[in-house]
Amino acid sequence: MAEILIGTSGYSYNEWVGCVYPEGTKQKDFLGCYSELFPAVELNFSYYKMPEAKNLSQMLIDGGEKLTFAIKAHKTLTHEINPSLWQNEANTYLKAIEPMLKAGRLEAVLFQFPYSFHYTDDNRRYLDSLLKYFKDVPLAVEFRTADWCITKVIEGMKNREVPLVSVDLPELPKLPPTMDVVTAPLAYIRMHGRNKEAWWGKDDHARYDYLYSDNEIEALAARIKRICQQARRILVFFNNHPFGKAVRNAQTLEKLLRIINERKDNHTP
Repeated sequence: MAEILIGTSGYSYNEWVGCVYPEGTKQKDFLGCYSELFPAVELNFSYYKMPEAKNLSQMLIDGGEKLTFAIKAHKTLTHEINPSLWQNEANTYLKAIEPMLKAGRLEAVLFQFPYSFHYTDDNRRYLDSLLKYFKDVPLAVEFRTADWCITKVIEGMKNREVPLVSVDLPELPKLPPTMDVVTAPLAYIRMHGRNKEAWWGKDDHARYDYLYSDNEIEALAARIKRICQQARRILVFFNNHPFGKAVRNAQTLEKLLRIINERKDNHTP
């Protein structure tokens, strides 16, 4: 049975005070409070601002001894790629994540590519070079356009043992379908919500303001059970963070998987 780690995408939301964190919680204490809820967290700030080793070292302390981390790649590696400079950006990023890597608490570096990153010869070559550059680091790749969802890409990920992130998105033209394709010992699932009307808007808060229903969480649990047959470790992060909805859904999934496992144990001869 694969080990399943459930958490949220990001943790430092002021609006979580009161609905997730106790009233009066200071921002410096958010990560410590989070670590009491979930075993892993996906860091988003590193997309907007290049991380620094001293900050990530402090997060290892603030998160306690057991919390593990997935961390998003900086935008200069996924969204604002300069062919002549990306290796310098990669070197800076690799130095920053060394503390988490050495501590054995880095689950993956997430390369989340935008909708504009299409399946072209140039982009294929860049992705190949990027994955080779980060070959000594656990990785995961997320595409936001369906033209990457082809057999050639899947086989390439399998050959490199890099997880192809399974994304849960609204059903809209040219967005990737939900594909639970296991390409590495690590499987990676990101739950973004299904807000069709707000998806292409400029308001991130509205885009991710979605609460999965109990039936939708049950369907996710069934998907995870199937993935467990192929992967050794599964990361599941909820990105529907407005008003703490990601936390509610993550806790519901944890409870449901616990019930399923208890039933299975009770029926074991």
